[in-house]
Amino acid sequence: MQSMDLVRISDCTLAGPEDQISLSFREKIEFCKMVNKLNVSVIQLSPIRQKKIDSLLIKSVVSAVKNVTVAVPVGLTPESVQETWDTLRQAASARLQVAVPVSSVQMEYLLHMKPAAVLKAASDAIRECRKWTENVEFIAEDATRSDHDFLCGILQEAVKAGAGTITLSDRAGEMLPDEVASFLDRLAADVPELKEVTLGFGFSNNLALADACAVAAVRHGAREIKAVACRSDAVSLANICRVIHMKGAEFGVRTSLNTEQIRRVVNQMDMFFSGKGSIAGSAGDSAADTAGGLYASDSRETLLSAVERLGYDLNPEDQEKVWNSFCHIAAKKNMISLRELDAIIAAEAMQVPSAYHDVRYTVNTDYSIGAMAHMKISLHDKELEGVSAGDGAVDAAFLSIEKAIGKHFELDDFQIQAITEGREAMGETIVKLRSNGKLYSGRGLSTDIIGSSIMAYINALNKITFEEENA
Repeated sequence: MQSMDLVRISDCTLAGPEDQISLSFREKIEFCKMVNKLNVSVIQLSPIRQKKIDSLLIKSVVSAVKNVTVAVPVGLTPESVQETWDTLRQAASARLQVAVPVSSVQMEYLLHMKPAAVLKAASDAIRECRKWTENVEFIAEDATRSDHDFLCGILQEAVKAGAGTITLSDRAGEMLPDEVASFLDRLAADVPELKEVTLGFGFSNNLALADACAVAAVRHGAREIKAVACRSDAVSLANICRVIHMKGAEFGVRTSLNTEQIRRVVNQMDMFFSGKGSIAGSAGDSAADTAGGLYASDSRETLLSAVERLGYDLNPEDQEKVWNSFCHIAAKKNMISLRELDAIIAAEAMQVPSAYHDVRYTVNTDYSIGAMAHMKISLHDKELEGVSAGDGAVDAAFLSIEKAIGKHFELDDFQIQAITEGREAMGETIVKLRSNGKLYSGRGLSTDIIGSSIMAYINALNKITFEEENA
């Protein structure tokens, strides 16, 4: 039987323009988990622009996916390379990417550099990346509009500098499939060094021919294709995998994707991106896997690793508080669930003065008009007030708080559980808010579910406010 080459699929859905990716922080993590289940080779993320938020997102993705390479573009300075690597170093498989425009117009417009300077900067950046990892990719943006001699030269230098994957990008999306074939054949003849590396290709779907061009690229030597699961501006992950699955044997290629799951998972993703569904689940679902947990014999490192998986970034003082509380509780019960660990963090970590206090509220529900909440709350010495309708009493209460304070925070998780029994049972609520990428949890206790929910929200809000006022 003829051996078949593996065509790697690099999912670039989250590396697209921000205005096309209207997902929350938690939803991006859940999206990556779903892509991971498809068995793609690479998940590509956007470069670090807002250090605090983007670094935390990358670290969270690295923690959430284990069977895929996580790739992030670097800047053209040693500092940018190290900063990016520091966020990726814990990945099971990490890739640093050096992406530069190679057409004359884009080099001048985006980088304000001449071709010789771009060539040197790109090769220097690749060498800097190789100090940290062997998995380095060079991406020649706008390669199909580049001067041929310059393109050959920069590709040769990229291979010489240590890039193991060379990706050509058709940013304009103006090529026809036969033009792609001729383009690659000419490069293969003029740059024999490309035989030493994996050749990748990415296409814009400007002419609605990205999928056909991807097939042409594969037939003429490309062994990594950049595709998207949900957007329509690039190669369709579902389509290219379907073509290779059905016709790949004819030209000696295969993919590693789980073709049985592709249609179901991609359809779910499409519904989610169009606002018709949800990846992350309802507000009452916990982000933690309640089937897992920690044991009394677990080490401090194991505990802190679980804390990080839950999405928290605790300072050393709060780490110590959580560890001490865990040891105290673990002495009385052998196993502590991740949901209980959430409650420990909410109760112990970052206890701060109450900037928001003196909360008074009224919540009314009616079958015909829904829920309405009226909230009065004090910020230090200033009284604030907000009124809002909502999809249920708790939702209306949270929205009325936002109206009062004039700010919106991403609700990452919302948990309610009874901690005593009987008609006057005490309920515990955990609310997780995300601000600037960082997770803050609040805890509320009350015989009133709405009251405990508001207390938990305000508790988390006070932690955010404390950091903002003391930054």
